[in-house]
Amino acid sequence: MRMIAKGILPLLAAASLAALGAASAAAQEFTLRFNHVLAPSEPFHEGFMNWAKRVEERTNGGLKMEVFHSAQLGVEEDIIEQIRQGANVGQNTDSARLGNYVPSIAVMNGPYFVDSLEDVWKLSESPTLAKWQEELAAQHGLKVVCFDWVQGFRHFFTNKPIRKPEDLSGLRIRTPPAPIWQESVRALGAAPTAMAFGDMYPALQQQAIDGVELVYANIPGGRFYEVLKYANETKHIMLINFQVVSSQWFDTLPPEFQTALVEECRTAGRETSQKIAEMADTIKADLQSKGMEVVSDVDLEAFKKTGEKAYETLGITEARNAVQAELGR
Repeated sequence: MRMIAKGILPLLAAASLAALGAASAAAQEFTLRFNHVLAPSEPFHEGFMNWAKRVEERTNGGLKMEVFHSAQLGVEEDIIEQIRQGANVGQNTDSARLGNYVPSIAVMNGPYFVDSLEDVWKLSESPTLAKWQEELAAQHGLKVVCFDWVQGFRHFFTNKPIRKPEDLSGLRIRTPPAPIWQESVRALGAAPTAMAFGDMYPALQQQAIDGVELVYANIPGGRFYEVLKYANETKHIMLINFQVVSSQWFDTLPPEFQTALVEECRTAGRETSQKIAEMADTIKADLQSKGMEVVSDVDLEAFKKTGEKAYETLGITEARNAVQAELGR
């Protein structure tokens, strides 16, 4: 009996250690520091806070999200590089910037790519898009958590009315520093000027640029109505936003934490996108009360035709056609 006991004791000890190790792993806490460039008054910030709250609740505090507005952690491009190195940071970004790594994915921020929120939801079922996301994760360390965050249509905001592409001739329009943004603005008739989001207001004050292309919800938060007069409804891009984290960091999360992060991202994103769509007319009316003039009689067909050049210049017309075919467009 003593010999049997001696044989069993080491096995019990090993089992106890294994159980302790499993409990320790289950109790491990993770933190994601999430950065975005928008003002705290913007709908996206509230949406990100809701996402964070739901993730923490669903994981019983095992995964916490700290949300930083107004680029408090740094400019977008720098954060993306930190993400690629495996840091526990996340960033609200777009396919234009992700196109610096997988060029074809930039089509999602190209001129007149989609027309509605329903189109965006269908994109989650696109095999072509799934392949591009896998490439981002495997080759560039960028895990797309979800892309269900839509800020609405981008328009040109200027100090002269814009009704046709020719009206943009000679105007310096701020764009983010990514090829699809640059070529889209150039194709539509203006001269693109790459600039960080936070630099736009002083650049407009100093007349270093002549206008910006943004969504309506950006205008009140950035007080751009103080330095720009016309909201020209060109609707040239439906702005789809991506939430990205490090694929290396994501792979360290327990499977149930990964699922919580992804599913709550989609839920909060779609809720926020719908809210923004419903708020557009209210924001527009508020801007008009502050002195902005809305130009709605825009020649959209002319803009759509000129916008084709952006896809051609970057060699991504085939990529766009592949995804749109999967959407049934």
